[in-house]
Amino acid sequence: MRTGVTVQLSPEDRVRLNKRVANRNTPKKHAWRAEIVLLTADGVGTMEIMRRTGQSKPTVWRWQGWFSEVGVDGLLRDKTRPPGKKPLSAVVVRQVVTKTTTERPADATHWSARWQRRSEIAVSSVQKIWKAHGLKPHLVRTFKLSNDPNFEAKLVDIVGLYLNPPEKALVLSVVRATWLL
Repeated sequence: MRTGVTVQLSPEDRVRLNKRVANRNTPKKHAWRAEIVLLTADGVGTMEIMRRTGQSKPTVWRWQGWFSEVGVDGLLRDKTRPPGKKPLSAVVVRQVVTKTTTERPADATHWSARWQRRSEIAVSSVQKIWKAHGLKPHLVRTFKLSNDPNFEAKLVDIVGLYLNPPEKALVLSVVRATWLL
């Protein structure tokens, strides 16, 4: 248990902190940080500081310690934290881009993020890499052949209708329009 935390404030620092607390345009987190330090300097106990500021005990202790390390200016900026996950290395990014632009996946017509998952990279990471490099492998401009075993027969039927349409053939097109009022 912590005992006897004391904070010594110069008159200038006390004025700066009081202005932060009193100013309604001060960000809320800066105001309660300043209030924690002011109450500590006035000799108020941790439990009372918690009650007045609405903050937890670890939060009060954290900002008391942070103030003693860096002073008033330190209360006005957040502590830096390391990122949660390391970003992908440039080598991995280059491999994904190269694989996407030069290779074709087995048994597929184009790359998808799910296919790239097999490379032990998260789907969201692959999507971010593709977006950063302007890649849209699902919008390939080449003709994709179907895996349907009856594809050739269907292709001949459809293309045959276009090349040699029946007499008096009528082509209808329906466009559905949605109106917003």
